[in-house]
Amino acid sequence: MQVERLKLNYFRNYESLRLAPGGGLNVIFGENAQGKTNAVEAVFLCAFGRSHRTPRDAELISSGMSGAYVGLDVMTRAGSRSVEVKLRDGERKQLFIDKAACERSGELMGVLNVVMFSPEDLELVKGGPAERRRFLDMELSQFRPAYYFALQRYNKALRERNALLRPEAVKERTGEALRRELYVWDEQLITLGADIMQRRAEFIGKLAAIAARLHREISGGRESLALAYDPNVKPNGGGLEEAFADALYGGVAEDIRRGYTNSGPHRDDVAVSLSGGSVRTFGSQGQQRTAALSVKLSELELLREDRGEPPVLLLDDVLSELDELRQRALFEAMHDCQSFLTCVSLEGLKRAGMDMSNIPAFLCKNGTLTAV
Repeated sequence: MQVERLKLNYFRNYESLRLAPGGGLNVIFGENAQGKTNAVEAVFLCAFGRSHRTPRDAELISSGMSGAYVGLDVMTRAGSRSVEVKLRDGERKQLFIDKAACERSGELMGVLNVVMFSPEDLELVKGGPAERRRFLDMELSQFRPAYYFALQRYNKALRERNALLRPEAVKERTGEALRRELYVWDEQLITLGADIMQRRAEFIGKLAAIAARLHREISGGRESLALAYDPNVKPNGGGLEEAFADALYGGVAEDIRRGYTNSGPHRDDVAVSLSGGSVRTFGSQGQQRTAALSVKLSELELLREDRGEPPVLLLDDVLSELDELRQRALFEAMHDCQSFLTCVSLEGLKRAGMDMSNIPAFLCKNGTLTAV
């Protein structure tokens, strides 16, 4: 999978950009706050229909402008595809695949597969459960677009159920009437939630095996990494639907008391442990970085296996966070991938042993990219 052309108009600090990247590593370097991350953000936007930095699309439009445009052409093993994102201030963004308008952002999933490495990856092991759920949801959506749509429907049903649990809504209804209305949303949550939990369990099972192997290689066999799906709803001997139904029906009183739904995959987590201990609690900074890198590299390998071609890699200012051993592991993993790497200067790459003579490099300054 390879981005052949990237076009930006009034996106962030780019007034206009026309970029034809190389098929391997592409380096975007320059001082901070010049637009390096904005360039890789544009590629991410075309993969997921959203920014990895902000939920507010208005922030993506250049200051003082009413709209922005991001478009790219990508070559896949199935042929050439195009993705376009049109942003207008105060309006819903418009998405296009091969010039045809998308009704839902989920239609983008799988058109352009990307894996992003950034300093924030450390939150995968240091952060709270929401960070790991976000990782699960974004990656599973690339693998299985049907998962994305199930998740969207689940979240909609969850919002409706939670609205009924607000104190003002509870006061307006008798106990029996409230339970009847909750039951309507319970039925949807149970069916969709069981599907989400099943897919998450399968995904983590595959990811865990790869991550454990990669971590052994990176650590020289000194440590063992384990990932385990930690569902909020525990299996009870029956099926997932039965377990979720028991949790919802048995927890109604507590849900009413708290004003929101306490059970379900929206409260799942992934346990990350190193030689039996929690990486989040007991891991050193170096151990946490290695664990996070192993998880991201396993994502790359799993996508490569599943889709039959490597994804596009977005490497945003990550080399400064990695020692020589971890840099080498990353470079080895990206050997067959098109990559966009941002950094302050080329010297760090040269010190890492990278021959820059045949690698496209672009100097980023004030929202412009100049080949050097």
